[in-house]
Amino acid sequence: MPKSDKPAGVAPAGDRPSGERIAKLLARAGVASRREVERMIAEGRVAIAGKVLDTPATILPNLKGVTVDGKAVAQAEPARVFAFHKPSGLITAERDPKGRPTIYTALRNALPKGAPRVMPVGRLDLNTEGLLLLTNDGELKRALELPASGVPRTYRARTFGTVSQAQLDELIEGVEIDGVRYGKIEADLERGARESGGGRNQWILLTLTEGKNREVRRVLDYLGLQVSRLLRVGYGPFNLGDLPRGAAAEIPQVQVERLRKSLRT
Repeated sequence: MPKSDKPAGVAPAGDRPSGERIAKLLARAGVASRREVERMIAEGRVAIAGKVLDTPATILPNLKGVTVDGKAVAQAEPARVFAFHKPSGLITAERDPKGRPTIYTALRNALPKGAPRVMPVGRLDLNTEGLLLLTNDGELKRALELPASGVPRTYRARTFGTVSQAQLDELIEGVEIDGVRYGKIEADLERGARESGGGRNQWILLTLTEGKNREVRRVLDYLGLQVSRLLRVGYGPFNLGDLPRGAAAEIPQVQVERLRKSLRT
């Protein structure tokens, strides 16, 4: 009987293998997001039993024999999620070509000993601070980021300029700015500004689900407001609370599992 040139563990064409796509398994193992894993496969960086893979559609029961850049991949650990209070002035990336400090600079001391390699859920701009979720599970990261999941993100913005609650209420219908459509945004003047009828300086609370690049700043700029401080105070069911700036705390596993079950993906 002729030998197959397929690597061990890869089902031949026509079979209905049990398991999951390798890109999904590697993402869950925390190697990278699924999209990034697909790029790695296209670049020939992923192999099984020594044979380089050329498709992310490969179905495997587990990661036994899989290597990335020649290094064996450990089996996926349970999903873990950490809340990090990102300070202003840090880049949400592993490294920065300009040499600016990244979140990982702060995370060396903020994460508890024995914490797995983690990836940020979404991004916060250089000058945006507040709640940044971190996880070792690429699939959970992807689900939390997808607009289709409908996960709310809540921000507090300190603004300079004049705006009324009526103007903010109109954002509930979404808005188009320079050809880009931004979806539903719930925006409210915080109590002090509302009672005084709005003023030149005020805090505004905004909740949205899309999370497009610089969405909050662009929408507020469209309303003629200058943002002097922007904090993310909530992501999904998790809140920043009194977590100190630069600190990280692990979210209880029961809450992580509850979140996973609630995601509409």
